[in-house]
Amino acid sequence: MLLFFKFTNMIKANNIHKYYGELHVLKGVHLEVKKGEIVSIVGASGAGKTTLLQILGTLLPASSKKKFNLSINAKEISSLNPNALAKFRNKYLGFIFQFHQLLPEFTALENVCIPAYIKGTKETQAQAKAKELLAFLGLSARLDHKPSELSGGEQQRVAVARALINDPLVVLADEPSGNLDSSAAAQLHQLFFKLRKTYGYTFIIVTHNEELASMADRKITMSDGKISS
Repeated sequence: MLLFFKFTNMIKANNIHKYYGELHVLKGVHLEVKKGEIVSIVGASGAGKTTLLQILGTLLPASSKKKFNLSINAKEISSLNPNALAKFRNKYLGFIFQFHQLLPEFTALENVCIPAYIKGTKETQAQAKAKELLAFLGLSARLDHKPSELSGGEQQRVAVARALINDPLVVLADEPSGNLDSSAAAQLHQLFFKLRKTYGYTFIIVTHNEELASMADRKITMSDGKISS
């Protein structure tokens, strides 16, 4: 745990429920994540991990059948209209998925810049930031390569740079190393801690990788739509 972040909440979720029709997927989840903390979320398939991550990342709404609160950096998310929520997500949240979701027709540099362009950042500023991130991730020689010309580990590092381009408050990762071989996965895991040390990012990581889960400052186990430990 980073002690100098100890008393600062980055995310506070209270009584989070999610229904799909009659199916009750999340059953009153309470969670607090400190600034600069790396938290892993584990559990069996169907436990509700990804659904919770998507709600914390504002990609899914919590069910309004139950009164709930979700705040990020003291901003109450439920008070935002759809346009404001989309702007908040683009500006303050970064996402890393199991499959990198890079656009095949664009180069590594162009893929990384896309969220910055959406935010309204000038092209020269976006490209300078993207080059800085890609250099930090060891990809300076791969700026003009398209995804098909990159290894799996390189593609995922480009996806990490894309998640960081807008200097997010929180990085949310869903099985980020699930599509990588053991060597590339280990490098990615170490990278998360290097990024936290260098930039102070907060990470919430859903994973089945026990090594990554155990490296985190705190490991949260979910079972049947609830946090069990």
